[in-house]
Amino acid sequence: MSSPSPVPDGPSVPGGPGGPGRSTVPMVVAAAPARPAGRQVLLELRSDLRGAVVWAGLLGLTGLVVGLLWARLAPRARFEVVEGGAVPLGRPSAELLVADDAVLVLLLVGLGLLAGGAAWAVRRRRGVAWLLGTALGTGIAGVLAWQLGEALAPGPTAAQLADVGTRVSTGLQLSSPPALAAGPFAALLVYVVAALFAASDDLGRGEPGRGPSPAAAPPPPP
Repeated sequence: MSSPSPVPDGPSVPGGPGGPGRSTVPMVVAAAPARPAGRQVLLELRSDLRGAVVWAGLLGLTGLVVGLLWARLAPRARFEVVEGGAVPLGRPSAELLVADDAVLVLLLVGLGLLAGGAAWAVRRRRGVAWLLGTALGTGIAGVLAWQLGEALAPGPTAAQLADVGTRVSTGLQLSSPPALAAGPFAALLVYVVAALFAASDDLGRGEPGRGPSPAAAPPPPP
């Protein structure tokens, strides 16, 4: 006498394509493997490096404009050379010594805010490379503005101070070089705050294959 055939496990669908009582295989949902975070960052750095270098160079050139504005806007005291020294013309402000630094800091902060916003607006290049390029470019712009401003507005020479009756102006001088960090700080602040409010982990770059994407396996043949 033959033994009954074993009944396969699993739910059965009466009247299904395989006949009554035949079990069906449930649909399996497979997830595409996500790239490791470190590898993803390296891939972004490689793809964005050239553009970040160009961006840093363009930002550095804006230091020429900042230097011209600094030389134009910074207050300067005027003196008249007399016997035994120089006397001020008018009543120079007591804050004149720190005004040079304050004007340059304000200009660099404005540049940093604009640079950070512009870097974030380039949607396809959001990431570490452009963040570093923005910081580097605004830092170069600050140094260039510093040197150009002092070159355009030098102090009086020894010959001018020896010529009685000559009127001279104080030159631009940055008394606190750490003030040059104001530009990069403002740019990074804008970029980081925008990244904190990003809706996705890829900062809105819109690149495929960044994370797990579910894919349904095909159903088994009947």
